[in-house]
Amino acid sequence: MKKKIINFLQEVKTELEKVSWPEKKILKITTGVVVLFMLLFGFYLGVVDLVFSKIIRIFLR
Repeated sequence: MKKKIINFLQEVKTELEKVSWPEKKILKITTGVVVLFMLLFGFYLGVVDLVFSKIIRIFLR
């Protein structure tokens, strides 16, 4: 079992060496875009939830 784990980890290391990693500047920019998009999407979902909850309250009265 120990030999299988060591072999697996060696294969993982070999595969990770083949990966072309992005430059730090590009990584920072794309991370910022993702974070900004998630914040905007979260705000959008919050507004939609608020609107639908108000509509449901009106119908349930």
